[in-house]
Amino acid sequence: MATTLIINIKLLVNTPGENRLLRGKELSKLPCIANAYLIIEDGIITGIGDSSEIQNPKSKFKNIIDATGQYVLPAWCDSHTHLVFAASREEEFVDKIKGLSYADIAAKGGGILNSAKKLQAATETELFNLAWKRLEEVSKLGTGAIEIKSGYGLSVDGELKMLRVIKRLKEKSALSIKSTFLGAHTYPLEYKDNHQGYIDLILNEMLPVIAKEKLADYIDVFCETGFFSPEETEIICRAGMRNGLKPKIHANQLNLSGGTQAGVKLNALSVDHLETMDDEAITTLAGSNTIGTLLPTAAFFLRMPFQPARKLIDAGCAIALASDYNPGSSPSGNMNLVTAMSCIQMKMLPEEAINAATINGAYAMELQDEVGSIMIGKKANLIFTKSIPSLAYLPYAFGSNLIDKVMISGEFC
Repeated sequence: MATTLIINIKLLVNTPGENRLLRGKELSKLPCIANAYLIIEDGIITGIGDSSEIQNPKSKFKNIIDATGQYVLPAWCDSHTHLVFAASREEEFVDKIKGLSYADIAAKGGGILNSAKKLQAATETELFNLAWKRLEEVSKLGTGAIEIKSGYGLSVDGELKMLRVIKRLKEKSALSIKSTFLGAHTYPLEYKDNHQGYIDLILNEMLPVIAKEKLADYIDVFCETGFFSPEETEIICRAGMRNGLKPKIHANQLNLSGGTQAGVKLNALSVDHLETMDDEAITTLAGSNTIGTLLPTAAFFLRMPFQPARKLIDAGCAIALASDYNPGSSPSGNMNLVTAMSCIQMKMLPEEAINAATINGAYAMELQDEVGSIMIGKKANLIFTKSIPSLAYLPYAFGSNLIDKVMISGEFC
């Protein structure tokens, strides 16, 4: 791959001198370079600076990209998605409009169980092809790193099928991808009255194969009233940890579930959702190394109160932003909308939202050494904007497509 020079960048965004998980007031600090250049070799950033430092570029570089008038940002790091699924669920969307609740829909066989039924009928190849199209779509929207969960299998064969699809996506895609085993998403109907039986299935039949085939990086549990209790969450996560998987928790979405405290106790990499938080949960999270991942488009789609981002930031929590892309509660992987909604509805500053969706999102996938900011040695995963008047214009003009092109590992996608 030839060396590429990008010159005359109006503003190069998120150029810290070092990697650091950001919390509190640090989240609003977004280092930038005006009139900047970037040098890329073999998909890796090897030079950064002021364009005035580059003399006679045509004599030194064959491949030159003129980014006059453009902002260049690190690609989004989407640390919570359910990208592999068999079919959409717009019929439930209509049910919600008619007044049915999330619990009402689940009670009549909808929700996660609906997706599980459809996934069981799909082949691995069909699932891969559907997921590949979604992955291509989100990459063109600026996502350069992504976490993908299982959780719609709810059986040994179904969960392993999903994880093998994610493994194939990892192998084929230029995006940085992390895989999460979410067998504990809900209880299958046949285990509705035998919770321990399904937990035993996860521990004794799913986890050994996942570990043997190296199918996942993380283990996740939906810690929620009516799903998995904090005690069950801990049992499942500790079993995953014994099999080499680090915990990430679905926490505090519908109720004060104890999921945040359970996640901190387990030293989970992240606790995700956090729509329902009290002072105890916030204080617990703030005093830990666990990242709170906020999913505003899920709150939006379910018409729930948005996550208390300001309280979390002001308390000193480390927070990330992610899309929760899934067919039931957030059927969009558009991280541009996620960042805009975070500013509009959660009162995050544009700088805070960008940091939370890039470097902190990278930390929530343990990818901070390769993506999440623009630094020498990191992947050239970049968003090139159209001509915009300011950085704040990105979340402000939420309905406009402001991306001109996206680069992944030094190549435009």
